[in-house]
Amino acid sequence: MRPVTQIKTDRGFTLIELVIAIFILSIGTLAAVRTLDQSRVQIGGAVPRYLAQSVVENRAAELRVLGLALGQSLPERVAQGRYEWQIDTVAKKTQSGLYEVTLTALAQDYPGAVSVVYITWEPAQ
Repeated sequence: MRPVTQIKTDRGFTLIELVIAIFILSIGTLAAVRTLDQSRVQIGGAVPRYLAQSVVENRAAELRVLGLALGQSLPERVAQGRYEWQIDTVAKKTQSGLYEVTLTALAQDYPGAVSVVYITWEPAQ
C-alpha cells in the first residue's frame, strides 16, 4: 500500500492578487461614477432647454394669431420659470407671400432654442 502524502498547494489568495483585484474593481467603480456624473449634468440642462422650446412655441402661436404686423410689437424679453428669455425674431418674405420667421430664445448662461415658422402678415381670421 502506498501512503497518502498529498501536498495541498491551493492555500487562497496572495496579497499581490488581492491588491490587483482591488485595483481593477476601483477602476471600474470610477468609470461608473464618472458616467453617472455626466448623466446628471446632461439631465440638469434639460429643464432650461425645455423652457426655451416652450417660449419659442408660445411666441410662434402668438404670431400665428396676431399676424406678423401686430406680432412685431410683442416684448423681446419674457419670463418663464426662473429664467428671463431674450426672444429674437427674424422674418424673411417668401415667394409664396408667407413670412419665414426664425425665433430664437436665449437666457444668460443657459441653452436656448430655435424654431422656424411660416406665417402671414395679417392676423388669422
